[in-house]
Amino acid sequence: MNATLPSAESLRAALAGLLDGLPPTQAARAVDRLIANYRGTTPTDAPVLRDRSDVVAYAAYRMPATFEAVRSALGALRDAAPDWVPATHTDIGGGTGAASWAVAEAWHDESPPGEQQGERPEREGAGDGPGPRTTVLDWAEPALALGRELAVASGAPALRAARWERSRISAAIRIDDADLVTVSYVLKELTEADRAAVVTEAARAARAVVIVEPGTPDGYLRIIEARDRLIAAGLTVAAPCPHSAPCPIVPGTDWCHFSARVSRSSLHRQVKGGSLPYEDEKFSYVVATRFPVRPVTARVVRKPQLRKGLVLLDLCGTEETLTRATVTKRQGAVYKEARDAEWGDSWPSHPAP
Repeated sequence: MNATLPSAESLRAALAGLLDGLPPTQAARAVDRLIANYRGTTPTDAPVLRDRSDVVAYAAYRMPATFEAVRSALGALRDAAPDWVPATHTDIGGGTGAASWAVAEAWHDESPPGEQQGERPEREGAGDGPGPRTTVLDWAEPALALGRELAVASGAPALRAARWERSRISAAIRIDDADLVTVSYVLKELTEADRAAVVTEAARAARAVVIVEPGTPDGYLRIIEARDRLIAAGLTVAAPCPHSAPCPIVPGTDWCHFSARVSRSSLHRQVKGGSLPYEDEKFSYVVATRFPVRPVTARVVRKPQLRKGLVLLDLCGTEETLTRATVTKRQGAVYKEARDAEWGDSWPSHPAP
């Protein structure tokens, strides 16, 4: 591949190349087994991905969805801090590097001005191109090896220069200071004590932390737990919440989550069935920073309901409550904005300066 932009399309192309020679039925069986493992209720302290065939199958199945979910969370960070560019990035439990692809895409044409973002010294082996200098940490060597292979194939300077380091993701974890730390789809795999330690270490080391979990009730609870820990460590919530006050959702009544559209590969269709060329990845996330940000005035927290002549928007706002806005056709331009609004968007989409 000669692509220099680590996009969803280039990631899918790289993954498709890996599946050449792997019988579809074998790949589907590996994915079924791994999904059952990941959906189990017992956290693991050993790598779930055991060998290359495991890693190839699961990467082809899960990387595009993880990429899109993290990409959405990073988009919210960029909206809240449009002038901030990270110089360094650590991906905790990054596996084959889906989050690192999303980070490389988010800042693919930007370099921090000198080291002013984090005042980090130049690191040996860093790439000369734009984009953050990334270190991926994971306990599964087969996943790291495949991530390295995909990074080289990407043609993106930031990915090709990334470091892939084996590390136990546990209470013993210690990481170098970094401008940005990502933790995506990792907390479910950890014990309660390890989850707390990983989030605490991310908060200590980073200027911005992005944590993504499945958009399920228990995934949301892990995000709330991490959010509380980040705030206690002195960080400010940048997204999705418009505030750092307690979440207004009453536990057990609902959960905050969002959706990202993912193109489905032939492996997706074989494992899940159906013929649609896409699926919607549900995810929960939190972004918190140690620098000033401009949170949204309100965020659309459910899919907008379009009715005849009106739009219903469920919002979480700076007043620290959940509200429903009814926008009617009589409101002209605001009504058009509401019709174009999507789940997860800021509201209003063009707030007054």
